[in-house]
Amino acid sequence: MILWKQPTVAKIYEALGALADGRVKRVSPTSANVVSSSGDKTYTVEWGDDFSWITSNDNASFWQGYLGYPIIAVLLLEGKIGYNKIVSEALKGIPWKELNTRHKNNYDQTIAEVLEEARSKGQNCAEITRECERIQAELKTVKIAKPPQGRKPPVASKGRPLNSKEKAQGDLF
Repeated sequence: MILWKQPTVAKIYEALGALADGRVKRVSPTSANVVSSSGDKTYTVEWGDDFSWITSNDNASFWQGYLGYPIIAVLLLEGKIGYNKIVSEALKGIPWKELNTRHKNNYDQTIAEVLEEARSKGQNCAEITRECERIQAELKTVKIAKPPQGRKPPVASKGRPLNSKEKAQGDLF
């Protein structure tokens, strides 16, 4: 059994934001769709009935082998890990892709900018940081297998809905 690598804490911030934005939708008893912060991609997360395994076709999960934010968001949504909804709401509406691109995927810089923006809106940044670190520590105790094969990441829709050929690209291979 191959277990998932642990994510950077930035992916937890991003997962909480996805939940607050309403971008995480369960589509069956064992699958959910997660829309990217830019709205141009939809990731598919699938899991076993007992959560003994989980997979996602987001880039971090597929290419890097660690729990990407769509998987984390599903674990939170499904109650496998608890989360503070007030903290989640504080991370609503953040353009993660834009920020990560601007900071050349330096996640520490992205988080610093997100926390500065939260501070300027009167949010409790220490509470946000504590909650993300608590979730990260709890993730380290969760033993979920990574299936040997997964779905390929979707192609960006360039501002339009994905067509059936683009959606099929994410099918299991």
